[in-house]
Amino acid sequence: MRDVTVTVAQLTLGGALQQATADLRRAGVEGAGDDARRLLAAALGLSTAQILARPERTLSPEEAESVGRSVARRVAREPVSRILGVRDFYGRSFAISPATLDPRPDSETLIAAVLELAAAEGWLARPLRLLDVGTGSGCLLLTLLAELPGAAGVGTDTSVAALNVARANAQRLGLTDRAQWLAADALEAIRGEFDILISNPPYIPTRDIAGLDPEVRLYDPPSALDGGADGLRFFHRLLARMRHVVVDGWTVLEVGHDQADAAAALLSSTGSAGSTGNIRFYRDVAGKRRCVATGSRI
Repeated sequence: MRDVTVTVAQLTLGGALQQATADLRRAGVEGAGDDARRLLAAALGLSTAQILARPERTLSPEEAESVGRSVARRVAREPVSRILGVRDFYGRSFAISPATLDPRPDSETLIAAVLELAAAEGWLARPLRLLDVGTGSGCLLLTLLAELPGAAGVGTDTSVAALNVARANAQRLGLTDRAQWLAADALEAIRGEFDILISNPPYIPTRDIAGLDPEVRLYDPPSALDGGADGLRFFHRLLARMRHVVVDGWTVLEVGHDQADAAAALLSSTGSAGSTGNIRFYRDVAGKRRCVATGSRI
């Protein structure tokens, strides 16, 4: 019988892509083909276009091993962004780590909300003070600083490891001189007043965490997900001191897809919406109310 065994050294780009795509599909990964192309490109230092253009290229044993390691991690449902250590967000790339939340497109709604509010207030050229509570990778604060060249901001997190990632992102984006980082929990260590407070707090009800996709449940920091029994535990903690931090400005909070009304009611019940009761909602690309903004006035 003729031996048809293919050695590792005989694996081609086309064959590796086909095999990786099949492995990811069997593991239940959505978009298996796209993920396979990205993983091959990163492991081999090629563009995705080069992967497709040269299917006959033979991989070295070392290259095949590198590809295999990356694909095995994705089969275990580790997100591609975590395998590569970087996530694209609002047109920029941000390093992430096991200490940080993996930013997702839904959170770009918060950026759009802040920019819309700043434009409406005539603040686009004003030297704004921004506060990002639970900054993680720093993607929210740093994106806003890049979009608002007159602004400066403070990002807080309970994780020193996360703050180190945020600090490195600031340096890479050339924003070090306008960003400060503080190890703090909620608003307990915050002194002074800010024009805009932003936060993507933990808002998943504890009972729902077990049902999250493996990419979230297994790889995002639990402290960045668990919002307590109703998902609003951290919101209560923010609201306890929010009026002392944002006296004359806006607070913009990301919420779960079904939490907008509850968050708005909470803001109103504590008087956090100011004398005008000014509360606005912002929808994500799926049409869900993803952010709640409240304006405070002296």
